[in-house]
Amino acid sequence: MMHRRSLFAATLLAAPALAQSPQSRTLRFMPQAGLVGLDPILQPTTISTTHGFCVFDTLYGVNARLEPRPQMAEGHSVSADGLLWTIRLRDGLRFHDGAPVRSVDCVASLRRWAQRDGFGRILAEAVAEWGTPDDRTLTIRLIRPFPALLDALAKPVATPAFIMPQRLADTPPDRAITEIVGSGPWRWLPDQFIPAARAGYAKFDGYVPRDEPAESASGGKRVHFDRLDLVWIPDPGTAVAALRTAEVDWVEYPLPDLVPILARERGITTQVYDPNGFLGFLRFNHLHAPFDKVALRRAVRDLIGASQADYMAAVALPGDGRDCRALFACGLPGVVEAPPPAVMRDPRAALRAAGYAGEKITIINPTDFAAIVPQGRITAEILRRAGVDVDLIEADWPTIVARRANKGPPAQGGWNIFHTNLPAAGTANPAVNPIVRANGEAAWFGWPTDDGIEAGVQSWLRAPTAEAQAAAFAEVQRVGWDAVPFAPTGQFVLRTAFRSDLTGVLQGPNPMLWNLRRG
Repeated sequence: MMHRRSLFAATLLAAPALAQSPQSRTLRFMPQAGLVGLDPILQPTTISTTHGFCVFDTLYGVNARLEPRPQMAEGHSVSADGLLWTIRLRDGLRFHDGAPVRSVDCVASLRRWAQRDGFGRILAEAVAEWGTPDDRTLTIRLIRPFPALLDALAKPVATPAFIMPQRLADTPPDRAITEIVGSGPWRWLPDQFIPAARAGYAKFDGYVPRDEPAESASGGKRVHFDRLDLVWIPDPGTAVAALRTAEVDWVEYPLPDLVPILARERGITTQVYDPNGFLGFLRFNHLHAPFDKVALRRAVRDLIGASQADYMAAVALPGDGRDCRALFACGLPGVVEAPPPAVMRDPRAALRAAGYAGEKITIINPTDFAAIVPQGRITAEILRRAGVDVDLIEADWPTIVARRANKGPPAQGGWNIFHTNLPAAGTANPAVNPIVRANGEAAWFGWPTDDGIEAGVQSWLRAPTAEAQAAAFAEVQRVGWDAVPFAPTGQFVLRTAFRSDLTGVLQGPNPMLWNLRRG
């Protein structure tokens, strides 16, 4: 049994303060990880998405119920046969360099996004033509009806469809953009950037927010500060000390052990980060032995599945985590949980029977991401007890993110297993969920291949009725659970902490760095 870590709690009072005091017109935010990747289309990490939502905007955004709502779009119309979508841009949209946002910028951005994002690729396969009849109007002519089109354009996690100037969107999708220019509420300050340490933004005075109240990634993105600083503090105790002394305004993910202390602190407020929660999971590398064997993936899934309570105790407060044996976040409509696995009385024998032949298993794991760190360590302990030769390689999160993209074998800088979490919003359906897709080397890290899963996703997309779509969703879950693209470790909510004089903190799958006021 591995318990939630408490070693940082003792540093809470003794942690050194940061040198600089916050300014009243500057919002200082401590994110879950240090920002390195500045192109949110190329780097689909949560911190890059957070940065993306500051600088860029989307045609549509989701509300708290994950329903798409117009954002940059004024509205849209759909032809009677469902094959022509016409989207009209809001008046007055401008990029940070002063240029107007045009339909050609939107089309170029969507084309590039669709080459990187799984949902985007599915949409692109249904597109006959992207059109720009005038500067404020774009059209999407389809080969076949695509009812989930707005869900694709509004997805809030795992590569949202951010809009950028055409000159940047024309960058090949496997290369990072060279300028950070968007039309979002915050303007990027390149001279303030220190990779994995600090990033600076200025309020974009030319931003025209929507009239509706802000709700998750939708509505009016009103900024009430002049500056935004993202400050990465690797040590959890130091981060919390900075919050206590008002040297930062908001810590995205305080260490769970420290949240009860913060909740009792005068001047600090804690709240659930995203009520829909997060799905924790172990990702297998399907390209290399031994997890190219589905029988072994099933055995490891069932072995760690018996310990989901331990994983949840390590990453969440009591009552904030739960078992979830499903490929989609439990509690979402249509999600079916698998029954608890049978007790594995002899794990060594079970893994051997499933195809484990003594290979070294390389687990890559971050040292500085509190909601992931213990998961990799728990898995390493469970597998070692089962006779597996485990090589646990730990490094900072940017290093792990870079290594997980390596498709080579572990001996050549690759990996066999890594852990992370996905917001429930990122698992809302078969098309938006990147970790259930099984389209080979075009799939999310781990690169599973399974024709049955992919056929089920297409059936879900093309379902003519709600009943047919529900049946297709159930089939994806049945086939996917058998194919084991990943192994769930449980579902949990995280709590965020901020200064009590900071009002307007929104809940959602990402930190929404607008709608905020001091006092």
